[in-house]
Amino acid sequence: MPGNIRIRKFDHVVLRAQDIERMIEFYCEVLGCSLEKRSTTVAGLVHLRAGDSLIDIMAASHEPEEAGRVATNMDHLCIQVEPFTEVDITAHLTRHGVEVGTFEPRYGADGYGKSVYIRDPEGNEVELKAPPPA
Repeated sequence: MPGNIRIRKFDHVVLRAQDIERMIEFYCEVLGCSLEKRSTTVAGLVHLRAGDSLIDIMAASHEPEEAGRVATNMDHLCIQVEPFTEVDITAHLTRHGVEVGTFEPRYGADGYGKSVYIRDPEGNEVELKAPPPA
């Protein structure tokens, strides 16, 4: 229908961080993102490439620009990853000192699939989700 909003894909999420460099290291080295760019217009803002999407990390001290806007962290971020095998994911995360949650079927953009929750260095919850069955 004309006028309805249709979501095409996950675009980006912005995380506020106390230690930006530690967050870059976690998302790049542990989860496979790459540093796309450091903002030249907003101090303390970096853009990490996460597949077709972005994870932006912003200094927690950055003030919201709009009056009345509350600076919060985030509830959780869901990233679809592949290959998705419990043994390999658990081994990889454990090597990086990341506590691994329980693998369970959960609902997401492509329906139900196995996923696991972890936390990044700033305590943000990250859900790693299997791609849909072929």
